[in-house]
Amino acid sequence: MEIKGRRLVLIKEILKAYKYRLYPNTFQKNQLSKTFGCCRFIYNYYLAKRIELYELEHKSFPKYDCNNHCNQFLKKEFIWLKEVDKFALTNSIYNLDNAYQNFFKKVKQGDNELGFPKFKSKHNHHYSYTTNYTNNNIRINYKNNKIKLPKLKWVDCKLHRQFNGKIKSATISQVPSGKYYVSVLIEEEILELPKDNNIIAFDLGIKEFLIDSNNNHINNPKILYRHENQLAKLQRQLKHKKLGSKNRNKTRIKVAKLYEKITNIRKDFLNKLSSKIINENQIIISEDLKIAKMIINNKLSKAIFDVSWYEFTRQLTYKSKWYGRIYHKIDPWFASSQICSVCGYKNKKVKNLSIRQWECNCGVIHNRDENASQNILKQGKLELGLI
Repeated sequence: MEIKGRRLVLIKEILKAYKYRLYPNTFQKNQLSKTFGCCRFIYNYYLAKRIELYELEHKSFPKYDCNNHCNQFLKKEFIWLKEVDKFALTNSIYNLDNAYQNFFKKVKQGDNELGFPKFKSKHNHHYSYTTNYTNNNIRINYKNNKIKLPKLKWVDCKLHRQFNGKIKSATISQVPSGKYYVSVLIEEEILELPKDNNIIAFDLGIKEFLIDSNNNHINNPKILYRHENQLAKLQRQLKHKKLGSKNRNKTRIKVAKLYEKITNIRKDFLNKLSSKIINENQIIISEDLKIAKMIINNKLSKAIFDVSWYEFTRQLTYKSKWYGRIYHKIDPWFASSQICSVCGYKNKKVKNLSIRQWECNCGVIHNRDENASQNILKQGKLELGLI
């Protein structure tokens, strides 16, 4: 803990990832390609072994046994496995184990239609591997914009942000557009924000992204809609290219870059808005939306995917934990839009989403979303024991 003025500020240790763009040379690109391929081979090899062992003998092949088998036998049979980072292969086996364990958990929960984990394909154009920090094998040089990685030595890197903390691991990835990135996982100390008395609630929407209890309206940027025509044009061009041709690959990269642009704009918008809300308010309240059920509606599913409510609430969740804020989700079945925030009368007609404004029996004219945010605020305070 640290004392600032008369306030006591709590220092937390958190795990935080810093993502940077990599610019590997020809040798490093070849080494990365080898590592991606070896990790894919290891994953698929032991997935096949585990499925075969389970189907024939109903036995398990634990991750530690898989790793020992890889080091003692598989590397002797396939000598080229020794050319890549050993931690990358180990983490590939551990990732397989996580996928395998999650599969059995869902089966135990009654999802019998779920199949075994899928084999990795080299045709999805998204590759990655994780390496662990040990004996100073991962280093940062801010002055020269370089990062040292196992088997790659010093790689050119755009280090646009600095960090202070202990490096735990690094994940190197290549996205479908062909760009390379490294995500460095850091254990660092973070200060909680000074506590205040500000409480805010908001209603998430499609026409407007967010309407809060202070009657602030945040417009929905409709990022996918803005680039939809351009994306459709490129996808039509891709469809008419010959499979395996260089022109098809060029067009595929154009499509991937546009998708990447859409994703980056959306993430930037969500991160800035969630940080602003966290910085300005001690308690944040929203609905616990059942998004999986909402996207069943074919007329709204595309807009719901584009607006990314889940990602926004996920960011609020982890940022509130980091900075000592309270983020509370109210009961998803609470009829926030139908109840008058003044007298409490429930108007069931407002279930119709086309009704954007309605008049209560008490004479108050409600904007649908503004009224919902006021009701979410009251219900959240009630659930938190503040009223």
